Amino acid sequence: MATFSKSQAPRFSVEVYQNEYLPEGGREVNAIVTVTSTGGGTTGGMPIPTHLPGPDPRDSRASAPDAAVVIMLDCSGSMDYPPTKMRNARDATAAAIDTVRDGVAFAVVAGTHKAVEVFPGTGQLATADPETRALAKDALRTLSAGGGTAIGTWLLLADRLLASADVAIRHGILLTDGRNEHEKPEDLRAALDACAGRFTCDARGVGTDWEVKEVTGIASALLGTADIVADPSELSADFTRMMETAMGKEVADVSLRLWTPMGAEVAFVKQVAPTVEDLTARRTEAGPRAGDYPTGSWGDESRDYHVCVRVPAAEVGREMLAARVSLVLPRPDDGPAAPLAQGLVRAVWTDDMVASTAMNQQVAHYTGQAELAQVIQQGMDARKSGDIEGATAKLGRAVQLAGASGNEDTAKLLAKVVDVVDAATGTVRLKAKVAEADEMTLETRSTKTVRVKK
Repeated sequence: MATFSKSQAPRFSVEVYQNEYLPEGGREVNAIVTVTSTGGGTTGGMPIPTHLPGPDPRDSRASAPDAAVVIMLDCSGSMDYPPTKMRNARDATAAAIDTVRDGVAFAVVAGTHKAVEVFPGTGQLATADPETRALAKDALRTLSAGGGTAIGTWLLLADRLLASADVAIRHGILLTDGRNEHEKPEDLRAALDACAGRFTCDARGVGTDWEVKEVTGIASALLGTADIVADPSELSADFTRMMETAMGKEVADVSLRLWTPMGAEVAFVKQVAPTVEDLTARRTEAGPRAGDYPTGSWGDESRDYHVCVRVPAAEVGREMLAARVSLVLPRPDDGPAAPLAQGLVRAVWTDDMVASTAMNQQVAHYTGQAELAQVIQQGMDARKSGDIEGATAKLGRAVQLAGASGNEDTAKLLAKVVDVVDAATGTVRLKAKVAEADEMTLETRSTKTVRVKK
């Protein structure tokens, strides 16, 4: 069971934003829960102490790492078209290996219609140091493209390798350039189910011949990030950023725990920043009237969650605790998890119409962001199926929501797919010709959100 890493553990805080007032008989309570982790492997924004003895805290290799990472590199035949793609992928993997901190356990897997351990080749992970990094990069030079694509086998080998390391943070990085054509969809689903909760994984699609829903589905199931790298020459920079982020993680297996009183029930729990991810179906029971929702690994960062709770209807003047939100971490001795931080969600019934109908700014913003992600997906699906009217309506609504919320990155991506006539009203026209990379980028990044403007 994962615990805090050997270096200084992060500090967690929880803030709850809501309008707690309900009209008489009202039942639905909405809140945005902001979770912040600071002071783990980094300084959490605090000044760096220079008077203390020991290693320089600015040195990312100074603290004893408690992590393992496996890079899964697509080596199928399509990686040879163009030939520079495979070279770019090898260079990117080498750049990621250079970013692995001393002491971190690591391995490289070549993925085709089967999975092959490229380095270290012993069935165990290697420990990163100058020598092993050099040996790993030498092993990359032997890789060539050939064969099919069966991503589930890559993930299962990564899981076996990661399980051999007694560490807190287990992470994978997966690159593919094609569709998962050499195994059944249910085989990939079974592999994801087997790996979920055992390690996190970032997934990348290079070029434009891969399936967006496959890559985003992998990242979603394994609580990682997904993105497109349309130009293979940009892989090295992306792999370096991914590995830097992975090296910044300090604690794993953190869960968002919701306790609700008798008669109340959780309607949904969604991560809404930095991306939209519905966690509702991932609940595991955690004692009477409590459930845990997985959040994965944390470094120095902040995320927002939208919690919706249905409470028993009550009369004006009544007040109740609708939910207690806690951050919990499993204990190594399997004892009861102690909360790292917690916040309260309240419900107060009032006959003040203004108070009960006002929507909290944070709740309103993220409700719009969740709708934005949904209508982009619906609009792109309609566009692919030839439903011009439906696609125009959905993508027009997306333009309207992106503009209203200040989501400029998504607005720019939408502008490559539609001609915007009036952003405020969502009036758009579908472009006759759209570059495949632009279409896939919009789909892949549709769940990325922006935070509320202060």
